[in-house]
Formats: sequence, structure tokens, C-alpha cells
Amino acid sequence: MTAIVSSRQREIVEVFVRYGWDYMRQLLTLGKGDEPEIPTPEILCNILTDLGPVYVKLGQLLSTRPDLLPPAYVEALSHLQSDVPPVGWTEIEIVIRNQFSQPIDQIFETIDEQAVAAGSIAQVHRATLKSGEPVAIKVQRPGIEAIVARDIAIFNQIAGLLSATDFGKRYNVVSLADEFGRSLQNELDFTQEAQYTEQLRKNLSTSRWFDPEQIIVPKIYHDLSNKKILVLEWLDGVPILKAKLDGKNYGGDSDAERHAISTLLFRAFFQQYLIDGFFHADPHPGNLFYLRDGRIGVLDCGMTGVLNPRMQSVIVELVLAIMDLDADRCTQLTLQLADPMDMRRPINLAQMRADYDRLLRRYYNLSLSNLNIGEAFGQILEAARLNNLRLPSNIGLLTKSIVNLEGAGREFDPAVNAMEEVRPLMTDLFRRQLVGEDPARSILRTALEFKQLSLESPRQVGFLLDRLSSETLKLNLVLQDLNAMRRTIDDAASRRSISTVASALIIGAAIISTGQQTSQSQLIGNGFFVAASLLGLWLIFTTWRSSRRSRS
Repeated sequence: MTAIVSSRQREIVEVFVRYGWDYMRQLLTLGKGDEPEIPTPEILCNILTDLGPVYVKLGQLLSTRPDLLPPAYVEALSHLQSDVPPVGWTEIEIVIRNQFSQPIDQIFETIDEQAVAAGSIAQVHRATLKSGEPVAIKVQRPGIEAIVARDIAIFNQIAGLLSATDFGKRYNVVSLADEFGRSLQNELDFTQEAQYTEQLRKNLSTSRWFDPEQIIVPKIYHDLSNKKILVLEWLDGVPILKAKLDGKNYGGDSDAERHAISTLLFRAFFQQYLIDGFFHADPHPGNLFYLRDGRIGVLDCGMTGVLNPRMQSVIVELVLAIMDLDADRCTQLTLQLADPMDMRRPINLAQMRADYDRLLRRYYNLSLSNLNIGEAFGQILEAARLNNLRLPSNIGLLTKSIVNLEGAGREFDPAVNAMEEVRPLMTDLFRRQLVGEDPARSILRTALEFKQLSLESPRQVGFLLDRLSSETLKLNLVLQDLNAMRRTIDDAASRRSISTVASALIIGAAIISTGQQTSQSQLIGNGFFVAASLLGLWLIFTTWRSSRRSRS
């Protein structure tokens, strides 16, 4: 493997030299370098394309991290595609045969030898099962595992060399290399994609926001799928933008129909983001199909993201803060989303708040119908990045997903707007966040939390008192005007004592009045009430005078 990596290193160095990226050449050949200079977005895309399909996939993964890269790089890398010709049928047939314990002609009636799609990791062929069902066979490219393992080793080596630089420490490149390595390895395991597809299919099968019969995720044939081959239901249709151009054959030619399809897509994806917490992270036009029967198909679930309930709640509030142009709230919410393990770097909150205010000013005179949620989220992440705040990778995936969704939606239906589609869902979102799907369970959970708090609080106070009495707790205080503080404490203690006496008089009077009434007991009770009333009036007067004196 070392010899292979060394040979691959030479190929990589040649590409770097060809494009004038001298820093990386020095890093790989001499093992050292100062602060790296990143080439322009266009040159970086060319370098990754020339380095091969694994590096193209790396660029695509980087495009999901607007918290790490400036918008120009994210935009350029988002359009990065592998110009990879399909593998010949002879080699693909060997892979397919090796994945089944029985001859493939006993499983498939026909297999189209010409690939219908080809990517850096796999390619897709159309086939028909013996039962007559049309299916798509996604087959892993021969030898791709060794290529990915080789290039991941180089990623890790480069990250190790960069880790000693300020750049490497600032971006924690070793951790990033591990993250990207795991992502690439996961894409080689089609059983995981099968699980993701099944989960998305299940989530979109029910909804209060749209008709689940109108959107479909392909069914997985689990008994025919494994790590290297994935057999899915064939969806007969065309990419959604082609449906717009060829409306006579597929529909989608009227404004009303296009708007209905756009509404369906936006509601289906916002349910994924804000209700299900599991979402398709790459809804570009090629993964959204308009089917011949009028339904919409969602394909390629290999890239997905997960949002826990806390993140979902914060994101809803962040959308509202953007709509309200509230820079302070945006700052607070971004901090709540930040990675707690990455808070060691100095964060300039005042500068971040000023950046948010500057960004949101762009929307001051803009109606909500023109507000682009994906663009606004991207700008929020960019301001956080510039102020040393790192957000979890799933927030970057969410932003990429929304940007792709809005881009595809507006290209298909120029009149569509995400804010207008989300507005009717807000009431349902608020209800869900306040009381959850089961109000009784939410009330019970809240009651149990209060019970736990009531049990823990005395223990924590007792622990604090024990530490105080044993002198193991040290308090560092700076006291100014100690006499004034002492007078304030004395006054507070006196008022507390008087209020206690007044309360005791009221309780005593109430007890006497509920007992057997005699003239003597009635007189004593009335006396208690009068005394308590006078003490209460005196307490109110002294408190008012004290507050006036403190203000003056």
C-alpha cells in the first residue's frame, strides 16, 4: 500500500504543479509549509476533477460545509460533477454475478447492458425481474474500494501535516479528514443507503401537510441488495426540469399544475426538516422525477442529514428571527447550535452581532415573498464562520438541502416562494413544539421534571451548605460599599421578619374564625387582622421608601 500511495502522491503533486498550487506540492514533498493559500474556486474545482472521482466526491462533501468555506467555494463545489464514463458491461456483469448465490438469469428476466446513469462510486442499469417488475440495479464500480482506501490514506497524511499549522488547528483538519473518510466509506456500503431510503419512504407515507399518495420514494428489494449492489423499484418518469420543458408528454405545463407540484415538494421537505428530523440532503433537479402517472419521485437517498428535536426547535426560531430581522436573537440561536466541543476558540460576539445586523439589513425593504431561506441561512453560517464559531455538519447539510430545494423549485416554478409555502405550517409547528404529538405525555413529562427538580434542589442546597461549613468552597468576591450592603441586608431581614409575623397573625385569625365563635374569640381574631393589616401597610411603605432612596 505504501508504494501505491507514493505513486499516487506523485500523480497528485503533478496535478498541483500543473495548476500552480505550490503550497501543496511543498507539503507533500518536503512535509512542511506555512499558512496555506487556497486557489480560486474555479481552479480548485479543476484540481479536484483532474485528481479523480474520489476527490470529486470530496469536493461535493465540502460543498455541504458552508460553516467551513466562503460562499463562492460552496457554490462552485456544489456544481462539481464526476465526468466518469460508465464501466463496460463485461466488468459490471462479473460484479453482479459475484453478489448472488444463484445465476442471475434465474433472478432477472432482462438486464439492459447500457448504463442509464454513471457516477464516481456506482452506475445504474435497468432490469426486469422474473416476476415482471421493472427495477433499477445500482452496481458498485469494480476496484473502487481500493481507490477510496488509497485516497483516504492520503487525506489523513495531508491532515497530519497540516495539523501543526494555525490553519490546521483552527479548522481541526484531522477531525475533518476522519469525518470525510467515514462519509466516503459509508457511500461504499449500499445497505446503509437502503436503510436511509426505507426510512424516508416510511416518513413520507403519512402527513398532515400534503397528500402522501402524490410523492413516492422507490421501494428497496432487500433480499436482492447488499453492500455492493442495490436493487430498487423503477420509477418511470423524467427529471422535473425536463417535465417542464416537455409538458405535452408529462404534464407540468400549466402554471396551476407547476405550483401544485412545487407546494408538494416544499411541504414534503419541510416535514423532513422540522417534523421527522431525517432529511434528503441533495434534492437537486436530477433527483426529483416527474412520473408518467403524475406523482413526484424522490431518488438517491445516499446523502441524508439528521436533526434532533432541540436543533429543529432552534431552526424554527432562527427562521422567525430572520423574518423579524432580529440580529440579537440570531446571535443567541447560532450560539445554541454551535458545537460545544469547538467553543475553545475566541468568539467575538459583538462583531458577530454586528455582522448579523449588516446581513439582515438587506431584507429591511424586502417582502417575505422574496426572502430566500437557503441564502439567508448560508449568510448566517458565513458570519458564524468568520467569527470562529463552528456549527455541526448537519446544519451545513440542512443549508445545502434548502438551497438545492429552492433552486430546483424556482427553476421549475419561478413564482414559488419557500416562505409562502412554510407560512401555513407554522401553527402546526408551534403546537408540536409546545405540547408535542401527545399533550398528555408532554404534561406528564413536565410534571416529572418538576418533581425531579423539587427532589434535587434540597440535595444540591444541602451539598452547598456542607461545602460551606467544611470550608471546601472558596468564593472570590469584590465588595464595594460594604456598609451599604450590610444596611440593605439588615433592612431585608427586618422586612422578612415583619412579613412572617403578619402572615402568622393572619393564619391565627383565620384559625380562630373557623372555630366556635364567641365574643372573646371574635375580638381576638379581629385584633389579629387589624395588627396584620397595619404591619402590611408599614411593610409596603418602608419598601417603597427604600426603593426611592436606592434610585436617588
